[in-house]
Amino acid sequence: MEHAMYPESNTEIRHKRRDLAPKQLEAFQNFSRAAFADGALPSVTKQLIAVAVAHTTQCPYCIKGHTEGALKAGATEQQIMEAIWVAAEMRAGGAYAHSTLAIDVMQHAHPAPPAA
Repeated sequence: MEHAMYPESNTEIRHKRRDLAPKQLEAFQNFSRAAFADGALPSVTKQLIAVAVAHTTQCPYCIKGHTEGALKAGATEQQIMEAIWVAAEMRAGGAYAHSTLAIDVMQHAHPAPPAA
């Protein structure tokens, strides 16, 4: 019997999650509705941000849910793909920026020789 690494959510799982912590689930759902409601940023922009963040955190459930949310909010497929490319750049940019740490270690381990 094969077991999926990321099983699909279903009614049984949703009910179990609710039954184990109903107050926390209700608070999370209220927070989520408030976070994604139109405000200074329209909900479509918030969903596109969520698509990008989901790709940087690499949460498959978030990727699927927020891609669906972005489409439902009116985002185009092109906008979604551009958001994903922004996420990719930020992830790569983070690796590049953090190379400062490795360079700092290398410089302290092997200091440059004094100038002649």
